[in-house]
Amino acid sequence: MPRPDHHNEIELNMLHTGSVTYMLGGDKVCVEAGHLTAFWAAIPHQIIDYAKNTEYFVATIPLSWFIQCKLPERLTIPLMRGEVATEQLENRSSVDLSLFAQWQRDLRSGNTEAKEIVMLEMEARLRRLALGLPTPSPKKTRHSKLSLQQGGLNKVEQMACIVAQRYADPLSVAEISEEVGLHPNYAMNLFKKVFGTTLIDYLTHHRVSHAQRLLATTDQKIVEIAFSSGFNSISRFNEAFRRACGCTPRAYRAEHDFTDPKQSA
Repeated sequence: MPRPDHHNEIELNMLHTGSVTYMLGGDKVCVEAGHLTAFWAAIPHQIIDYAKNTEYFVATIPLSWFIQCKLPERLTIPLMRGEVATEQLENRSSVDLSLFAQWQRDLRSGNTEAKEIVMLEMEARLRRLALGLPTPSPKKTRHSKLSLQQGGLNKVEQMACIVAQRYADPLSVAEISEEVGLHPNYAMNLFKKVFGTTLIDYLTHHRVSHAQRLLATTDQKIVEIAFSSGFNSISRFNEAFRRACGCTPRAYRAEHDFTDPKQSA
């Protein structure tokens, strides 16, 4: 990809051969052949490397449909937080490759019934993917009265989407809560109960991730990156970046090979 992409869907990757390395947010993620991988594509992602002779399938699922399936939270929560879910079970690659090929044929056929079957099979495959993922710690869920499968889901989903799509704008909690028709205090409490993090921290995470990607893949000046990532001052940017990454933006850039360190001033 010559530039990062983002779309409000869950993306599934299934490699037949080779490997693909993404810059997903601010992290490098290597997707290897033989393991189904899923991530929330609203997080800016860019292919920065791939092995020779790489062949793979890509499937995208609307976020609204994904949420409505009420999948296990050990899958939904990490994805909505910007993490990557990878199949842990072995010896599934041949089955998955056949399944993706069948989905491709069915969707191209234009047959409505075949499309409905594909959606059912996708849901079943995601449930199987969730089986191999770790169960959330009881300490993190014990006090949560709300989940992705309970009341208020649509409001929280809307807030997450607003952040994912507009984090680079001068966005505030008041604006986000007003757009979804909630009082700011209630919106913040609701969001934290579902995601386990504050709305402000979630917004900052997106901004820092965007800055990490630009530091690693461009030669833009750091001050330009700060403002294009949604921060309104270089001091706030430096403070948030150091808190999230444990180093300065300049030090982060120096550790990556995708740009010339001399251009980081």
